[in-house]
Amino acid sequence: MIIKRIQQSIELKTKILSDEVLIERIREASELIINAYRSGNKTLFCGNGGSAADAQHLAAELSGKFYLDRAPIHADVCHGNSSFMTAVSNDYGYDTAFARYIQAVGKKGDVLVAISTSGNSENIIQAIHEARKIGFKCICLTGTSGGRMSELADVLINVPSTDTPRIQETHILIGHIICELVETELFG
Repeated sequence: MIIKRIQQSIELKTKILSDEVLIERIREASELIINAYRSGNKTLFCGNGGSAADAQHLAAELSGKFYLDRAPIHADVCHGNSSFMTAVSNDYGYDTAFARYIQAVGKKGDVLVAISTSGNSENIIQAIHEARKIGFKCICLTGTSGGRMSELADVLINVPSTDTPRIQETHILIGHIICELVETELFG
């Protein structure tokens, strides 16, 4: 089983290597974030479960540092304040929690990176709708179909797989590439 899982991961990444459209979308996502920072804006991330951990991981890479010793930049997650998340979820429902956070801290020109392997997470879809109302650009990282998020994205990065662990592994790879491109362009 170990070799099989490693082989599946390699095959997925090899498939992406030959997907010029997906590679261009990764570049486009980086450019949206770079332009936001150049305009004095920020990047917010959201996801559930493993994708929440990925969101937090990538926000930390941008806000702290990736490769370069440089000034921090504003990147955060919608779920970082547990008191906010539990209070809003209790009072209004979990489906609205990310959207309310975006409403509280977002401004026109910010970027939302929404991560969902299915592309159908209701709380993330509501977050995207709220972000769009405010004037965010939205980058969606999903699995192969893109789900309902595919119609809401400025840039859709839909990993060509339906296997959640392989999608999540690839989201981190893509996220790291985006962080490196952003950091290099802004500070390199």
